[in-house]
Amino acid sequence: MKQILYAAAIMLWPLTLSASTEKADSTLRDVVVTGTRAAVPERAIAATVTTITDAQLTQLERVSVLPTLTELVPNVFVTQRGLMGYGVSGGAAGGINVRGMNSGTGQVMVLVDGHPQYQGIFGHSIADAYQTMVAERVEIVRGPASLLYGSNAMGGVVNIITKGHEREGVRTAINVGAGSYNSLQADAHNSVRAGRFFSEVGANYQGSDNHRDDMGFYQYGGFAKLGFDVTSHWTLWASANVTHFAANNPGPVSAPLLDARQWINRGVVEAAAENHYARTSGAINVYHNFGRHKINDGHTAAATPRDFLFRSEDALTGVSLHQGFSLWQDSWITLGFDYQNIHGECWNADIHTNERLNRKMEQNMHYPLQKDLTELAGYVDVRQDITSWWTVQAGVRYDHHSEAGGEWVPQGGFVFRPVRTGELKLTAGKGFRVPNLKEMYLYGVANPDLKPERLWNYEAAWKQRLVDGRLTYGVNVFYLKADNLIGTTMVESLGRAANYNTGRTEHYGAELEAAYQVNGHWALSTNHSYLHTEKPLLAAPEYKGYLGAQYRAGKFDLNAGLLYVGGLCTNVETESKEAFPMLNVGVAYHLLPQLKLWARGENLLAQKYEINEGFPMPKATVMAGLHVEF
Repeated sequence: MKQILYAAAIMLWPLTLSASTEKADSTLRDVVVTGTRAAVPERAIAATVTTITDAQLTQLERVSVLPTLTELVPNVFVTQRGLMGYGVSGGAAGGINVRGMNSGTGQVMVLVDGHPQYQGIFGHSIADAYQTMVAERVEIVRGPASLLYGSNAMGGVVNIITKGHEREGVRTAINVGAGSYNSLQADAHNSVRAGRFFSEVGANYQGSDNHRDDMGFYQYGGFAKLGFDVTSHWTLWASANVTHFAANNPGPVSAPLLDARQWINRGVVEAAAENHYARTSGAINVYHNFGRHKINDGHTAAATPRDFLFRSEDALTGVSLHQGFSLWQDSWITLGFDYQNIHGECWNADIHTNERLNRKMEQNMHYPLQKDLTELAGYVDVRQDITSWWTVQAGVRYDHHSEAGGEWVPQGGFVFRPVRTGELKLTAGKGFRVPNLKEMYLYGVANPDLKPERLWNYEAAWKQRLVDGRLTYGVNVFYLKADNLIGTTMVESLGRAANYNTGRTEHYGAELEAAYQVNGHWALSTNHSYLHTEKPLLAAPEYKGYLGAQYRAGKFDLNAGLLYVGGLCTNVETESKEAFPMLNVGVAYHLLPQLKLWARGENLLAQKYEINEGFPMPKATVMAGLHVEF
């Protein structure tokens, strides 16, 4: 009954919009690159893409981009365990769930500027590396995106598009804040545009004791992006982004851990050449994503402390080439080529001397592990306007993996525009995921003969803009069928429990989004999602609803958001579920044109709840600070 009442309250709230009132924001929201590899109006492509702008990412002055995705994108949910820090290994959070597919198992891919970012051995994203400081916007594709991005994009992608400075001149921003549990955040960012040259440079720090003993966290990092417009059609740029974080894992409250600590370094360097012409555009990118990890999984009070650390290094090196052409009227053909080399190495090291310990930890385990995998793929994507009201989009990818072999990935859809202000989209597409190094070679359940996971997704979506574009709403329904999923079971031919391709599942659901720019002061938004899964899945809520309101008057800004999560499974075996409302509020006062004072409160209803079982979340927390621009 309580869930029904909360859901009803949310549905009856006025339609709300959290976006900036600036016209530039409205234009940016309509143009996406993630679903096509080229800048295309979202209404012209078949994929379901949501864009989170810089204004939305920064309205509560959060350091990480991920909490905002849970609020603003239907059927997207990100796990948390504390005020700051997601961590890795046991007890980690930061898993991104899209329609029941989870980045923690590699079923949802995180991209930075369109290129994969994940841990090479375990195949999952590293949530603490995704900072608001670097993001110009985030585009989220709900549904398979393997046509363009290959393995690990079977359930969707989150593409963090880094900042670019178009205005002539120099701009610098500094933001600092402090709050509950000795939490501190600070970042500085500088943008330069001088003729053809442009640059973006930034650095940040965040740290917190968090709300439990032995749960301290800190993170610092920096990024730089330098570019040059060689001509009006060609641009060269290069970037680097490095972050270091350390997190303590206190363990579940029922079995606390001691000395469970992680020290993680992640980075990416990239260089690109882009071209933009009236009838053709494209890019070639070379990128190298790397990480070094040192982990102590800790011990209970009654156990003997560990005398070793788990160490690992991984790297993802790739080349991406794509070029789009308009060869005849109302057409666009994209040809693409991807190459990736995935390197992973792990070992145990003496906790005092750092000497490698070549112990065999379990039977059937390839340990220490040192492995390289390669992936080579080509694809074609065609979009054609048949009439002014009908567009067809279809494509196919062939992906060859050194361990899993070849995989064909088709995808297609139709866009119908029966009215000038609305479009109906019908799509069908395949997604797949190649098993990661851990599943094939690490621990006693390893199985090198695993095959890729696969799914098909079918979707219908309607979106319309009314009241001169100030009111937008959209409705989606989808059906997803996956098979060959990897699970652990007894395998008679191996005589032991092992990872095996046995799983099948079906998901279906519905999504609603609406946004209304009431006037120059008020903006309102809401989104709701329902997800039915064949069996309980961790971090995949049955219902999620959000209401947001933004008020601006003179020097004063107010942002308020009410999130309700229902039917959130925290334990598959016991089918334990959580339901909770979450009220977050941010206020800002522009004391001077260059100086803004801000404060935010989260979980202001002081709800008691868990997302990771055994890790109770903090009740009401506050942060406050100042933002300076010059």
